[in-house]
Amino acid sequence: MISRRQFLQTTVTGALAALGARRLFAESPADPNECAGVLVDLTRCIGCRACENACRVRAGFGPLPTAAIGYGAGEGRLSFRTRTFIDFRDGNLKPKQPVKRQCMHCLDPACVSVCPVAALEKTAAGPVVYHENVCIGCRYCILACPFSVPKYEWDNALMPRVGKCDFCADRQAKGQSPACVATCPTGALKFGTRRGVLQEAKARVDSQPNRYTSIYGEDVVGGTSWIYLSDTAPEEVGFPRGLPKEPLPSLTWKAISKLPFVIIGVGLILSAVVRWRTRTGVEQP
Repeated sequence: MISRRQFLQTTVTGALAALGARRLFAESPADPNECAGVLVDLTRCIGCRACENACRVRAGFGPLPTAAIGYGAGEGRLSFRTRTFIDFRDGNLKPKQPVKRQCMHCLDPACVSVCPVAALEKTAAGPVVYHENVCIGCRYCILACPFSVPKYEWDNALMPRVGKCDFCADRQAKGQSPACVATCPTGALKFGTRRGVLQEAKARVDSQPNRYTSIYGEDVVGGTSWIYLSDTAPEEVGFPRGLPKEPLPSLTWKAISKLPFVIIGVGLILSAVVRWRTRTGVEQP
């Protein structure tokens, strides 16, 4: 018969080993700069929302209503069914600067690091994908994302899921660009390797320094697969302020690695309470 001490040692070791394995896997499936990347040139975006429409159709949610198509038409938001949208902000070149929003596909994603059941995975090709068949609905990913991307399917009471852009991983596997990139009529979106789109972004800044003021995504939270060029400071077009350059999983790991000890600690406390109640004759509920 296994002793209580042996049981606790085995539980702690196994839990930490599992978490450690997930942490190591999430860090480096491939050279991140050779994985997929997209350059978003906000100065070339005309706000037509064709990318948003293509994304909805590809995800199986149907096209946008006709009235919603066109520059400045409607103020969108990310939701379970809206995996990308055009956010209209005050800009320098346009009265309303269109800013495409979607999952940034971080090189070292916080959402992956906090998921206790591997429902989110950073693939070797670059996309961060979601496996709904193993999701337990804990919503840790929603809390962990620095860009507030994952959204919960609140209107599904039976088996709610998490919704987010998956970088058209199925299209990439067939050698195709993401649906939003393929439908952009102005070349505001450019698909390639992350290394390639970063080089293109820097080349555009060097050749037109009066047109661009910032490159966003190169090193924020360890770097993202989506790189933005803008004539306006990132914070002024809605990107979060004060994000570190350090990958966030290095911070979330410090918390989640303590999870087995917390669970076991609560169990020991409850066990001690039950023994005390039994010895003192306190009636059990």
